[in-house]
Amino acid sequence: MGRRRPPSLTLRSTLAFSLVAMLTVAGAGWYLYESMKASVLQRSDNAVLGRLDHFRKLLHYDLTLDKLSSSPQIFQNMLGSEDDIFVIAEVGQPPVIQVNPLRATLPPLPEVAHDSVPSRADLRTGMAPAGVPLRAASVLTTSGGREVKLTAAHIMVKEMAMLTEFRQRIYLAVGIAFLLTALLGFVLLRRGLRPLRDMTAHATDISPARLHSRMSSENTPVELQQLSEAYNAMLDRLAEGYQRLTQFSADLAHEIRTPVGSLMGHCQVALRQGRSADEYQALLASNLEELERISRIVESILFLARADDTQAVVQRQPLRVHAELERVAEYFEGLAEERRIRLLTSGEATLDADPLLLRRALSNLVANAIRYADAHSDVLIGVESNAGHCMIWVENQGPALDPAALTHLFDRFYRGDASRQQNSDSNGLGLAIVAAIMQLHGGEASVVQPQSGRIRFTLRFPVLHTA
Repeated sequence: MGRRRPPSLTLRSTLAFSLVAMLTVAGAGWYLYESMKASVLQRSDNAVLGRLDHFRKLLHYDLTLDKLSSSPQIFQNMLGSEDDIFVIAEVGQPPVIQVNPLRATLPPLPEVAHDSVPSRADLRTGMAPAGVPLRAASVLTTSGGREVKLTAAHIMVKEMAMLTEFRQRIYLAVGIAFLLTALLGFVLLRRGLRPLRDMTAHATDISPARLHSRMSSENTPVELQQLSEAYNAMLDRLAEGYQRLTQFSADLAHEIRTPVGSLMGHCQVALRQGRSADEYQALLASNLEELERISRIVESILFLARADDTQAVVQRQPLRVHAELERVAEYFEGLAEERRIRLLTSGEATLDADPLLLRRALSNLVANAIRYADAHSDVLIGVESNAGHCMIWVENQGPALDPAALTHLFDRFYRGDASRQQNSDSNGLGLAIVAAIMQLHGGEASVVQPQSGRIRFTLRFPVLHTA
């Protein structure tokens, strides 16, 4: 069974916004409900306390228990509410007036002395038979020299009905807020995420033949501007890499085709008629030379392929650079003497580098310098420390190059001029290998033409230990 697909970003964002809106409305509604409930309770308590105060004064100054006993209906008419409770009784005697239409049971009530003013702290909460809360209090007073107890309670039927209706409206408002936020949020999010869908559609249409296409950022929101720029930059890198790969494949086919064609031609000529042993030996020697050239090309290509792996291991160790320069100069001394060229080394430094890779890079540079240097000239090989870096250079005097050609010298299979293309000793990968070695060391290779006829190649290593 396949893994369940996660919900879309639009759905998750819509649900999150709706939940936030629902909680916000619910919180505001709860606050308003509690505020109204507190206000209703306060008004109910004030009504009970006001009624007790009113009848306490009435009994103390105007009415007597005997008059109330003879005309209880007058008092009930004065009460004004059929659901409220009011009890007047002489202390220790049965009630003279008792109004309790719902027959509610009063909670235990403290008796407020006749010389004290009752407050909300003296009220107690009870429950009517229908489950409706009530608020009650009891006070003492004197009437005609007799001590009288007044008990009043308010059953909050209308208040609870009002709070229930208000609570239902809050529930309705919360539900409507959730639905409206979900609907509007979904529409707005789909509209806001349109640039992502456009980017997805654009990425779907990308193919090797359409690597030139770029994402337009005119209507892209600020939040997606960096993503759009990074996306286009990625396409630039892919296009550049694909172009280089295409060019590399074409150059590789061209390089391999020449020696393979030569081998086939030699063999076809040899097979047309019988040859002597010396002729066959010369043919084999010529073919061996072409095979060695193919082998060098293949070896260089394999090295470049391994160097493209950013995780390739570089065996670094401290090296005395001057000793390495002397080693390379001694190796090429014979070749240089054939062309009457002197190899001069200078400078000293110590750096952490892979000795085999460093020697290969130096060998490629020195071989290139000797190959294209003028006869009876000097090839300078030096090292110096500069601003925390180790700079190794190889400089020679030779034919001047077009400044535009300098930027391509480290490209694979590139040769600076037509005469170089005819040189069988060069396959156009030596300087590309130098650049790859410097990339593995976190450095860089560069070339300048300080003056017409002089070329300087520089290897810039970032890690340097002064000798």
